[in-house]
Amino acid sequence: MRPVLHVTALALVTSLVTSLATIPATAAPTAPTAPTMPTSTSTITTSTTPTTSTTSTLDRYYNQRLRWGSCARDADDATGRELDGTGLQCATATVPLNYSDPRGRTITIAMSRLKATDTRHRIGSLLINTGGPGGPGVGAPPAIRKAMKDVGARYDIIGFDPRFVGRSTPLDCGWPVGMPWLSAGATRASFDRQVTLHKSLADKCRAADASVLPYVTTRNTARDMDVMRRALGERRISYLGYSYGTYLGTVYTQMFPGRTDRVVLDGAFAPDDYRARLLKGTERENEEALADWAGWAAERHGVYGLGRSRAEVLATVEHVRAVSARAPLTIGTGADAFRIDDTQVPLLLYTGTADDTAAARASFADQLSLLAAAADGRPPRPLSPEFEAGLRYALRGEGGGATGMQTAIICGDVSDSHDPESYWRDVRRSRATHPLFGPLANNITPCAFWDRPREAPTRVSHDAKALIVAATGDPRTTYRSSLELHRLLPSSGLLTVEGANRHGLYGRYGSACVDDRVNTYLSTGTPPPDTPTCPTP
Repeated sequence: MRPVLHVTALALVTSLVTSLATIPATAAPTAPTAPTMPTSTSTITTSTTPTTSTTSTLDRYYNQRLRWGSCARDADDATGRELDGTGLQCATATVPLNYSDPRGRTITIAMSRLKATDTRHRIGSLLINTGGPGGPGVGAPPAIRKAMKDVGARYDIIGFDPRFVGRSTPLDCGWPVGMPWLSAGATRASFDRQVTLHKSLADKCRAADASVLPYVTTRNTARDMDVMRRALGERRISYLGYSYGTYLGTVYTQMFPGRTDRVVLDGAFAPDDYRARLLKGTERENEEALADWAGWAAERHGVYGLGRSRAEVLATVEHVRAVSARAPLTIGTGADAFRIDDTQVPLLLYTGTADDTAAARASFADQLSLLAAAADGRPPRPLSPEFEAGLRYALRGEGGGATGMQTAIICGDVSDSHDPESYWRDVRRSRATHPLFGPLANNITPCAFWDRPREAPTRVSHDAKALIVAATGDPRTTYRSSLELHRLLPSSGLLTVEGANRHGLYGRYGSACVDDRVNTYLSTGTPPPDTPTCPTP
């Protein structure tokens, strides 16, 4: 859950999402019966795909013909023209809103394609999900093709915007904030304001279109993927998922066993770690990543002025939080000024922990310097355009497109307590051991005011071949979660980057070791027989 901070509007958004990764950027019954993979001894799937009684009525979806062409839908479609400029072709798939009622309302899924150029050695189609949930994907194939190097020419690389995202049939909750991942703050009064806010966010999504919310789910996106598989003419599909995309990929392997070829899961969620409060359980990893960044910043005190030791930098961080709890901090100037309180400061700190590259750490240090200056009462300085745009979307819901889709997917997938007091107890308990990130990770969310999901969460009951890619210090989807998914999928391989505080590795981190091993797997289809490691680049 960035895609997740050197902050552009998109980078801030995706970093917050789980920070659930992203690269900027769209059911089964009649498909040929696939062999069932061996069953593992793990937990069991408690809900099912559409029954065979719906087979004939799903034929029209599985047998549809995709019409590939220009991505620009009309003369005013600037996004489409931009996609055309990257060499992409686009098409639209039609799927049922509700797979249990395939004769009912339909929706569309926007797809994109970079065709294989080495057709003589073509392997098949590779579907991509770059994270979120709720991240668009139609623009992703060119970057993935670049990461794949020579093997990329052997695949049709397929991007798609999941249902109700981006260029697919849209849904916009019309929120006054772009990201709901806020801290409970220091007091009960602050928490009570959070309860009011999150109830209002849930109400806004319901008012936008309550009729579709039960079907905004990962399991339905997996069904959409299987329709796309068949429409692409593939018996099996390959898949690359980052962050939340690893959960989607795992769900697909469980709902449609035997219909995948090569599967790469980068920054993985074990199913039990995918919950309404996505940050819960990551507090320790975020503290460790923040401490590592503080050591880096201390070595550059002459540049950033945040402290000469790790302890001094962390004391500056705590000073910022404490002052913001007494009165909001003002950063930026004029129309670009923002007032940041202690429900928002932890969110901004959280976004700085998932990338340990020098450029990302420097950008995060610049932003901390602005907050520290405000906490000391110094005059505010202008914000960088990227930081300003990220804050404008995250805190005001401006300039980043539709709002609420990440939450709609999560709340449609998994339920949480509907009793605000249970959240307050969790916040108080977590504050004792994790004073900075505990009240953020355990705070109430709109899911507390959402209708219960119509399907039970997906559990792993089938083995699947996959390559799991993980960093030991990933503060978003923890290394513990990747280890657990590797255990649940005995035929999977695990590729580890030692000592990296990084979320999202393949094609993004600059690790030739990671990229080469993933590309070898995509070429041969054989996961590494051992558990290889790569150094931090």
